[in-house]
Amino acid sequence: MRNLKRIPLAIFVLLMILVVLAFVLENQQQVSLSFLGWAGPQLPVSAIAVIALLIGMLLGPLLGWLLGRIKRASRKRLA
Repeated sequence: MRNLKRIPLAIFVLLMILVVLAFVLENQQQVSLSFLGWAGPQLPVSAIAVIALLIGMLLGPLLGWLLGRIKRASRKRLA
């Protein structure tokens, strides 16, 4: 029974890998981002998207944790 539950998960993971691989292979155009006068190096569009995704995956939980700590601290001060 346990193996039957793993099959859909394995299929989902394989499909996600294929989607990411297709995205990377289809977006090899070199671009340079500029922001506030700073120009980045020329990288493929897919590399920039993956880097932005990874930064978001790191910053999202970190900000959630930080805001939760601030909220708990303010509750302790009020009580």
